[in-house]
Amino acid sequence: MTSRFRMEGRVPMRVLLLTATWLCLPAAQLPLERIPAHYKAPVLEITQKPDFTFETSAVPARVRYATMEKLFDHPRLAAAMWRQCQFSPTFFAFERPGKSLTIDDSKGLRGTLTLVYQQPGTRVYLVDGRVEKGRMHNPFAVGARMVTVYHYWDSPKGFQSQLQTWTKLDSALLGIVSRPFRGYIQRRQEEFIAYITLCISTGGSFADLHPEEFRDPIRREGDPVAIKQFEEIFGKGKK
Repeated sequence: MTSRFRMEGRVPMRVLLLTATWLCLPAAQLPLERIPAHYKAPVLEITQKPDFTFETSAVPARVRYATMEKLFDHPRLAAAMWRQCQFSPTFFAFERPGKSLTIDDSKGLRGTLTLVYQQPGTRVYLVDGRVEKGRMHNPFAVGARMVTVYHYWDSPKGFQSQLQTWTKLDSALLGIVSRPFRGYIQRRQEEFIAYITLCISTGGSFADLHPEEFRDPIRREGDPVAIKQFEEIFGKGKK
């Protein structure tokens, strides 16, 4: 994989400044009335009394909307391409029944994402996550549930996306213990999500412009599901 696909595993100040530029866009809306009944209770529990909230918008990227939709629908392939871009952390994704997937960086950052609502340009996820002590310089292990609303659309400036999250720590005791660190945790979450959002659109651009450069590295890595999904999406005559 060529060096142009590399990004540092930290959040450069320019990323934060560019991201802040787009915060003037309208806030993402939670389509609560369209979420299936069996998901509404946990969604309301998290969004009505969150410990943290966050919004960010990515800088417009040169990538087709259709390509991003395909990658969102094939998270195992998307994670494999993420790794080949050498983004950090090195995620692995595993699809599960019921529109659910797990992600794990094998170093203490893991989560389960369930797609609870989807329509063109909007996806809502219910997330259960855990960050082990020290993984993101956190002073203790943190478990949390999140609701994430992800909007994305084509514009004259390119592919744009906007993300809003509500986070609730997994216990009242943890909420109390974490109070002295709330500002720190909030900043780390904001930096991390802004970085992830940027990488998603940047990786999509790489996939759109140079999909063939992913074929051999993904084959060498040897995940049969990712290899099959790559050929289905980017194989001969598919672009």
